[in-house]
Amino acid sequence: MRVLVQRVTSASVSVGGEVVGAIRPDGQGLLALAGVTHTDTESIARRMAEKLWQLRILDGERSAADASAPILVVSQFTLYANTAKGRRPTWNAAAPGAVAEPLVTVFADALRELGAEVATGVFGADMQVELVNDGPVTVLLEL
Repeated sequence: MRVLVQRVTSASVSVGGEVVGAIRPDGQGLLALAGVTHTDTESIARRMAEKLWQLRILDGERSAADASAPILVVSQFTLYANTAKGRRPTWNAAAPGAVAEPLVTVFADALRELGAEVATGVFGADMQVELVNDGPVTVLLEL
């Protein structure tokens, strides 16, 4: 599992022109773009949620746990693009939807269990993501 995390002052995701998930933190929040590969498991998704929750990338070296920062989780299979050859990415390393969707849900639910306020996109939909990146701070998480 890969999670591309961006520190934000606001973020939203829309489908068909309708906002389906948004965070408007009182300060800072996190946008988490989550990609799943074939070997990922529920255990990995839960460990990744814990890692994100404790990651100290907010002002004052605080974590989302320290700051009660909200998190917007959006599925992002393109995090597993292979661009090593040619000009067209391949997506072979990305898990199919039937595998990935439940694990993105486990990831979001595990964040909620840890105490996070979590908003989400719609798995597999054509989504438009808007954000104000703060810093900018962008970090790729892997286990």
